[in-house]
Amino acid sequence: MANERIVIALGGNAIQSGSATAEAQQQALNHTAKQLIEIIKQGYQVAITHGNGPQVGNILLQQIQSHSEQTPAMPLDTCGAMSQGMIGYWLENALYGQLHEAGLNNQVATVVTRVEVDPDDKAFQQPTKPIGPFYSENEAKKQMEKNDITFKEDAGRGWRRVVPSPQPLRILEHEVIKALMDKETIVISTGGGGIPVYSKNEQIIGVEAVIDKDFASEKLGELIQADKLVILTEVEHVYVNYQKPEQKVLEQVTTTELRRYAEEGQFAAGSMLPKIEAAITFVESKPGRKCMITSLSKAAEAVGENAGTVIQNE
Repeated sequence: MANERIVIALGGNAIQSGSATAEAQQQALNHTAKQLIEIIKQGYQVAITHGNGPQVGNILLQQIQSHSEQTPAMPLDTCGAMSQGMIGYWLENALYGQLHEAGLNNQVATVVTRVEVDPDDKAFQQPTKPIGPFYSENEAKKQMEKNDITFKEDAGRGWRRVVPSPQPLRILEHEVIKALMDKETIVISTGGGGIPVYSKNEQIIGVEAVIDKDFASEKLGELIQADKLVILTEVEHVYVNYQKPEQKVLEQVTTTELRRYAEEGQFAAGSMLPKIEAAITFVESKPGRKCMITSLSKAAEAVGENAGTVIQNE
């Protein structure tokens, strides 16, 4: 429906499809832009959020490997800002070509986005989010002795650094994003869940953490008064009893039903559960709001409630 405002949260497969080269990632984003243009052509005001896991991991690794007195490694929050600019630039270029081809004159802008968190969030006492490369146990312990960072063994594959994953409280740039969308600008923001920051003595301070991108996308949707949140992932639908003989597709589902399934343990903590929790929060934040969870290839149909899993209130 024209003039409806939507947030589209891109999954990692929208950016990277195997190869980490710039060319391969730009090619993946060109494919993504072709899918997104079908939504933009319908007249929606669109904000796009995205993941940055592999990209920020590579930037972090490059920083570590080149660290010296002359080229000191940058902290994680700064690496996150770098990844936002890089991915935003690629997606701007991809969308520009698609807009031109479709005869549309929308502008596209990337907003480097800071997300406020609570420095007393309990997540800071229990880092859980793995980032960066794998290390041997000896290498990990040397890193922990040398730096004030935490490593954990990761499913038999080696040791990885883990950082806190606090809850997003506020998107600092949400008024800017909203103003741009009011002028029909397509806004790319909140990359990788945003750059986690907190306020102290009227100063903004970055922290070494990673915010879940689905929770941050939900928060953005609330703050910019979005009508729909579209969460794109690798599967076309949400399922219960996933990959079991009694597997069931969820097409239209209420937040009450979805909460019950979540309490049954139907959704994996590291993958689908954050999407489900974000969907419930968004839909229940204001009457009439809906959330769609689907694959990139079905995004345009899902916005019209003709594909994917559509989540709504009773």
